[in-house]
Amino acid sequence: MTHETVTRPRSPRHLSRRVRIGAALATAVAVAATVAGCGTSQTDPAPPAPAPAAPAALTGANVDTWLDGLLPAALARTGVAGASVAVVRDGEILTARGYGHADTGDDGTDAVPVDPDRHLFRVGSVSKLVTATAVLQLVQDGTLDLDTDVAEYLDFTVPRRYPQAVTLRHLLTHTAGFEERIAGLIGTAGTDVDLRAALADDPPEQIYEPGTVPAYSNYGNALAGYIVQRASGTRFEEYVYGNVLARAGMTSSSFEQPLPAQLSDRMSNGYERVGAPAAPFEIVGTPPAGALSAPATDMARFMLAQLGEQVGEAPLLDPATRELMQRPALDANSLGTLADGPRMTLGYFEENRNGHRILGHGGDTLYFHSHLQLYPDDRTGIYLSLNSTGESALGSHELRQAVLNGFADRYFPAEPTQPGEGTQPVESTQPAEGTQAAEGTQPAEGTQPAGRTRPAAGVDAATSAEHAQLAAGTYESSRTVHSNFLTLMGLVGRTTVSVTDGDRLLFEPAPLSDTPAVYEEVSPWVWREVGGQRTVAMRVADGQVAAISFDSAFALLPVPAERDSALVLTVLATSTVVLLLVVLSWPVRAVVRRRLGRAPRNRAGRTARVLTRVAVAGALLALAGWTVSVVSIMGLREVPEASLRVVQLMQLIGLLGVLPAAVRLVDDLRRRAGWQRIAGSVAVLLALAGTGWFAVEFRLLAPSISY
Repeated sequence: MTHETVTRPRSPRHLSRRVRIGAALATAVAVAATVAGCGTSQTDPAPPAPAPAAPAALTGANVDTWLDGLLPAALARTGVAGASVAVVRDGEILTARGYGHADTGDDGTDAVPVDPDRHLFRVGSVSKLVTATAVLQLVQDGTLDLDTDVAEYLDFTVPRRYPQAVTLRHLLTHTAGFEERIAGLIGTAGTDVDLRAALADDPPEQIYEPGTVPAYSNYGNALAGYIVQRASGTRFEEYVYGNVLARAGMTSSSFEQPLPAQLSDRMSNGYERVGAPAAPFEIVGTPPAGALSAPATDMARFMLAQLGEQVGEAPLLDPATRELMQRPALDANSLGTLADGPRMTLGYFEENRNGHRILGHGGDTLYFHSHLQLYPDDRTGIYLSLNSTGESALGSHELRQAVLNGFADRYFPAEPTQPGEGTQPVESTQPAEGTQAAEGTQPAEGTQPAGRTRPAAGVDAATSAEHAQLAAGTYESSRTVHSNFLTLMGLVGRTTVSVTDGDRLLFEPAPLSDTPAVYEEVSPWVWREVGGQRTVAMRVADGQVAAISFDSAFALLPVPAERDSALVLTVLATSTVVLLLVVLSWPVRAVVRRRLGRAPRNRAGRTARVLTRVAVAGALLALAGWTVSVVSIMGLREVPEASLRVVQLMQLIGLLGVLPAAVRLVDDLRRRAGWQRIAGSVAVLLALAGTGWFAVEFRLLAPSISY
């Protein structure tokens, strides 16, 4: 259930180049970026296509022609089985189209083409918009208040690290401060769904001060849905059907899991890719965050209702409440200068493009990938859902962006600007006549390459250069875990920010991308991608950049020096290699001793040697255990608590082995055992210390193993 895009992993290739031996663990942790697939809404605004002389006519016939020319080839290229699309405009469904297959027929049955009116797709975290609408309905009638502490609405206690109240406003904007939670996110048929138990029995820790750090949270949205259930006195699934879905005419849609009998045979299959077997129906453990199943035509009705058009039985929200839902919900009072970047509304992400206001939300389950966008000022909306991930991890994401960005650029292009409009020339920094710049050097600080222009409302070059220096560093996502072994997730998907051209920033990789991009400051602490439309905003504290918001519900936070990837993986890889070599040497040394007829070692220090060997084995078994466990968890497979405790025990044995290893080294020194043996004892001691430091730093021994 993620806001979709950030559920697809960014490649950790920049780490593996540095430390190849750490690749196994790094790869295991990398899968964390896919965390469950219900929802990211992030669009990845690629540079706009060259603006046409005029926008294409937004008619059903024109959109059909465009989609017919785009989607069939895109499905074939990416290995996605089927797609369902709907477009609304000026109070009507302009078109609803199906492409590919809802059932590929690979199991021997007849293939079934996608029917956008008949076939239900899982919408993932787009479901959160329905949950937010339900909350706003109860705010509208006075039952709930956006700024009341949610403790007043709950029958269990939510963990608090900070004294500030957690409110519905925080829950709907992903700023309640919760760490990530994976367990129970998606299961299969037979999985019990108990919303209260999922929220109360094992809640995530609060790791950020409420209202200050955008950190996408399925738990937070599901908590809002549970409050709807508590306040209405009606089971969540029943409340949203009667008060949101049915009122909007969405009678073929449901949050029920499994689906009601009258809808179950209309459910599209989900696939990893074309040619793969059909996947079982997915059970979302926290239904408000991502359990909706709906056909494209019902999602079209939902868009119309959200645009204020009359559909279904009655309006979902009155005009004032709908406007409240669709405007940014937090300001600089809590977000500081992050409020100058993209922000959450009460449910929607700001996904503006080409100067048009766009509100959207994406969603992913393991197999379905969806996105909805509204153009509130243009009375327009587009919805797209895919029933496969495709051949590559980013395949479905790139296909969605091709459709969404293509739609914006075709029908809502940027207004043409006159040459120089909105910009001011920057003084050239070409070398003086008769001189030549040294090859490979950057312009002096505060200068810009010749021909560059800076927005009229921007920041002068010298100030930008100062800001760029403060921003340089390594960052990790705010959507992470701090309290247990899944702190490991922070090791991958990191972004390095460096200064280029004196006053620009190079992001490697760029936010929401797997390629680098250059950003320039366009207003104080707001940076825009050069040649593109993505923006980031920064907040400074104590003389350094404390956070970079790159999407409405996601931010980058600086990585502490002790968790620098190069340092961590170098220590881990070196320690692992040493310990492996030690283990491999044991049988070799035994054989050599037997063949040469050497006497057994002196009994002095024997206990220390035996305990050291036990510790070496424990440390290696722990690393293998963590790798297997993390890979399983990121694949949404449950890892028994007993298994994790055994891995922790092995890790503890490895850590405690530092003591006998030190005794062994002292004994070798005392007996003057020779430089080779002493060097070996030093290496083993340092290797055990290295794996022990890694375990402590990344909370592998934390009492909590909740994930």
